[in-house]
Amino acid sequence: MKTAIYPGTFDPITNGHLDLIERASRMFGKLVVLVGENSHKKPLFDVDERIEMITESVKHLSNVTVDSNSELTVEYAKKHDINILVRGVRAFADFEYELQMAIMNRRLDEKIETVFLMPKNEYSFINSSIIKGIANFNADIKNFVPHIVVERLKKKFIK
Repeated sequence: MKTAIYPGTFDPITNGHLDLIERASRMFGKLVVLVGENSHKKPLFDVDERIEMITESVKHLSNVTVDSNSELTVEYAKKHDINILVRGVRAFADFEYELQMAIMNRRLDEKIETVFLMPKNEYSFINSSIIKGIANFNADIKNFVPHIVVERLKKKFIK
Protein backbone atom coordinates (compact mmCIF):
# COMPACT_ATOMS: atom_id res chain seq x y z
CA MET A 1 0.00 0.00 0.00
CA LYS A 2 1.76 3.14 -1.26
CA THR A 3 1.53 6.45 0.57
CA ALA A 4 1.87 9.78 -1.23
CA ILE A 5 2.18 13.39 -0.13
CA TYR A 6 0.27 16.22 -1.77
CA PRO A 7 2.14 19.32 -0.54
CA GLY A 8 1.01 22.90 -0.93
CA THR A 9 0.16 26.16 0.73
CA PHE A 10 -3.62 25.67 0.34
CA ASP A 11 -4.41 29.29 1.22
CA PRO A 12 -7.24 28.43 0.84
CA ILE A 13 -8.05 24.98 -0.53
CA THR A 14 -9.96 25.20 -3.83
CA ASN A 15 -12.12 22.74 -5.74
CA GLY A 16 -9.11 22.23 -8.01
CA HIS A 17 -7.09 21.04 -5.02
CA LEU A 18 -10.00 18.90 -3.87
CA ASP A 19 -10.29 17.33 -7.33
CA LEU A 20 -6.62 16.31 -7.20
CA ILE A 21 -6.95 15.04 -3.63
CA GLU A 22 -9.92 12.85 -4.54
CA ARG A 23 -8.19 11.44 -7.60
CA ALA A 24 -4.87 10.85 -5.79
CA SER A 25 -6.74 9.13 -2.95
CA ARG A 26 -7.93 6.55 -5.49
CA MET A 27 -4.40 6.04 -6.80
CA PHE A 28 -2.65 5.55 -3.46
CA GLY A 29 -3.45 3.59 -0.32
CA LYS A 30 -2.89 6.68 1.79
CA LEU A 31 -2.56 10.35 0.94
CA VAL A 32 -1.12 13.02 3.22
CA VAL A 33 -2.20 16.56 2.34
CA LEU A 34 0.76 18.54 3.62
CA VAL A 35 0.19 22.20 4.44
CA GLY A 36 3.39 24.15 4.00
CA GLU A 37 4.44 26.81 6.46
CA ASN A 38 6.37 28.99 4.01
CA SER A 39 7.93 31.98 5.78
CA HIS A 40 8.34 33.79 2.43
CA LYS A 41 4.59 33.89 1.83
CA LYS A 42 2.08 35.93 3.77
CA PRO A 43 -0.98 33.66 3.93
CA LEU A 44 -4.47 34.97 4.59
CA PHE A 45 -5.23 31.94 6.79
CA ASP A 46 -2.92 30.58 9.45
CA VAL A 47 -1.80 26.95 9.34
CA ASP A 48 -4.43 25.74 11.81
CA GLU A 49 -7.22 27.41 9.81
CA ARG A 50 -5.97 25.84 6.57
CA ILE A 51 -5.71 22.40 8.21
CA GLU A 52 -9.24 22.75 9.56
CA MET A 53 -10.69 23.74 6.16
CA ILE A 54 -8.89 20.90 4.39
CA THR A 55 -9.87 18.35 7.03
CA GLU A 56 -13.52 19.36 6.73
CA SER A 57 -13.31 19.23 2.92
CA VAL A 58 -11.78 15.71 2.81
CA LYS A 59 -13.73 14.06 5.63
CA HIS A 60 -15.46 11.82 3.06
CA LEU A 61 -12.07 10.31 2.10
CA SER A 62 -11.05 7.71 4.69
CA ASN A 63 -7.47 7.33 3.44
CA VAL A 64 -6.60 11.05 3.47
CA THR A 65 -4.92 12.78 6.40
CA VAL A 66 -3.80 16.39 6.80
CA ASP A 67 -0.54 17.54 8.37
CA SER A 68 1.69 20.61 8.33
CA ASN A 69 5.36 21.08 7.65
CA SER A 70 7.87 23.90 8.07
CA GLU A 71 10.82 22.19 6.42
CA LEU A 72 11.55 20.89 2.96
CA THR A 73 8.92 18.44 1.76
CA VAL A 74 11.71 15.97 0.99
CA GLU A 75 12.76 16.03 4.65
CA TYR A 76 9.18 15.38 5.77
CA ALA A 77 8.98 12.52 3.26
CA LYS A 78 12.21 10.96 4.56
CA LYS A 79 11.05 11.18 8.19
CA HIS A 80 7.78 9.45 7.31
CA ASP A 81 9.26 6.95 4.83
CA ILE A 82 7.23 8.29 1.89
CA ASN A 83 8.74 8.56 -1.58
CA ILE A 84 5.88 9.82 -3.77
CA LEU A 85 4.88 13.46 -4.17
CA VAL A 86 1.70 14.48 -6.00
CA ARG A 87 1.70 17.85 -7.73
CA GLY A 88 -0.97 19.61 -9.72
CA VAL A 89 -0.28 21.12 -13.12
CA ARG A 90 -2.83 23.54 -14.60
CA ALA A 91 -0.88 25.09 -17.47
CA PHE A 92 2.51 25.04 -19.15
CA ALA A 93 3.87 27.65 -16.72
CA ASP A 94 2.97 25.33 -13.83
CA PHE A 95 4.67 22.43 -15.57
CA GLU A 96 7.94 24.29 -16.01
CA TYR A 97 8.08 25.23 -12.30
CA GLU A 98 6.90 21.80 -11.13
CA LEU A 99 9.43 20.03 -13.34
CA GLN A 100 12.25 22.07 -11.79
CA MET A 101 10.96 21.22 -8.31
CA ALA A 102 10.65 17.52 -9.17
CA ILE A 103 14.22 17.40 -10.46
CA MET A 104 15.53 19.25 -7.40
CA ASN A 105 13.60 16.94 -5.05
CA ARG A 106 15.07 13.92 -6.83
CA ARG A 107 18.56 15.43 -6.49
CA LEU A 108 17.96 15.93 -2.76
CA ASP A 109 16.73 12.34 -2.44
CA GLU A 110 16.95 10.00 -5.42
CA LYS A 111 14.13 7.84 -4.03
CA ILE A 112 11.59 10.67 -4.38
CA GLU A 113 9.24 10.38 -7.34
CA THR A 114 6.81 13.08 -8.42
CA VAL A 115 3.45 12.32 -10.00
CA PHE A 116 1.83 15.16 -11.94
CA LEU A 117 -1.95 15.36 -12.10
CA MET A 118 -4.00 17.79 -14.13
CA PRO A 119 -7.26 19.09 -12.67
CA LYS A 120 -10.54 18.75 -14.49
CA ASN A 121 -10.99 21.42 -17.16
CA GLU A 122 -13.49 23.37 -15.08
CA TYR A 123 -10.83 23.86 -12.39
CA SER A 124 -7.82 24.51 -14.63
CA PHE A 125 -7.98 28.30 -14.20
CA ILE A 126 -8.55 28.36 -10.44
CA ASN A 127 -5.86 29.21 -7.95
CA SER A 128 -5.97 30.42 -4.37
CA SER A 129 -4.75 33.92 -5.21
CA ILE A 130 -7.52 34.49 -7.74
CA ILE A 131 -10.11 33.17 -5.29
CA LYS A 132 -8.90 35.54 -2.54
CA GLY A 133 -8.86 38.43 -4.99
CA ILE A 134 -12.45 38.00 -6.15
CA ALA A 135 -13.72 37.09 -2.68
CA ASN A 136 -12.39 40.43 -1.48
CA PHE A 137 -14.93 42.04 -3.85
CA ASN A 138 -17.74 39.85 -2.48
CA ALA A 139 -18.00 37.85 -5.71
CA ASP A 140 -19.81 34.50 -5.73
CA ILE A 141 -17.09 31.85 -5.28
CA LYS A 142 -19.24 28.86 -4.30
CA ASN A 143 -18.45 27.01 -7.54
CA PHE A 144 -14.72 27.28 -6.96
CA VAL A 145 -14.14 26.33 -3.33
CA PRO A 146 -15.61 24.02 -0.66
CA HIS A 147 -18.46 25.50 1.41
CA ILE A 148 -16.31 25.97 4.51
CA VAL A 149 -13.94 28.18 2.50
CA VAL A 150 -16.82 30.36 1.27
CA GLU A 151 -17.83 30.97 4.88
CA ARG A 152 -14.27 31.61 6.08
CA LEU A 153 -13.52 34.04 3.26
CA LYS A 154 -16.72 35.96 3.97
CA LYS A 155 -15.60 36.39 7.58
CA LYS A 156 -12.13 37.56 6.49
CA PHE A 157 -13.47 40.12 4.02
CA ILE A 158 -16.50 41.54 5.87
CA LYS A 159 -16.23 45.28 5.60
